[in-house]
Amino acid sequence: MLYRLTKIVSGPFLHLLWRPRIEGADHVPITGPAILASNHLSILDSTFLPLMLPRKVSFVAKAEYFTGNPLTAMFMRATGQIAIDRESASAAQAMLDAAADLLKRGELFGIYPEGTRSPDGRLYRGKIGVAWLALTTGAPVLPVAMIGTDRVLPPGRSVPRVRRIGVRVGEPMTFSGDPGHARTRREVTDQVMQAIQKLSGQEYVPVYASSVKARRQE
Repeated sequence: MLYRLTKIVSGPFLHLLWRPRIEGADHVPITGPAILASNHLSILDSTFLPLMLPRKVSFVAKAEYFTGNPLTAMFMRATGQIAIDRESASAAQAMLDAAADLLKRGELFGIYPEGTRSPDGRLYRGKIGVAWLALTTGAPVLPVAMIGTDRVLPPGRSVPRVRRIGVRVGEPMTFSGDPGHARTRREVTDQVMQAIQKLSGQEYVPVYASSVKARRQE
């Protein structure tokens, strides 16, 4: 209820300023589970992707967002975010387990295979969690490209600019195999990233974005 109310209240304002458009919305199933695997250019990605779809989409968010500012915490809960303690040694598996439970209930789950926002607008190597989810649950993967969100609110900027935003959703991808097999997870993840790159047109970099960010901080 709160999720729907948030979209009703904020939707007209977001549409008026940023005029988001979507391609491929018909690829999203009317019912049943699906994994929305998207590139990640801006913190706004988790706002505009759900805005453009009629069904609720859940993402993962840092636990601190749920314990700090009350308004931020309310927004996170209202928009279907799953709280994860990223400092925990088991945080990654906890996220995957929570997402798998959600998918088994027939819901939509949004994931950024790169694991973090792109530091420079390019598309980076995907982490294998998306493959584990697809192989474990049998849910289809829908590749997604967010277009222009980095021009509206790039990392490090607090005030958004007014630019048009686009969302492209690709055809469902289904996979089979052993989720415990590392090579299978890598192959599935690479196929998903190729589909995202085809939609987004981004230059692909075969290294993890987190490694690039770490080197820049040294």
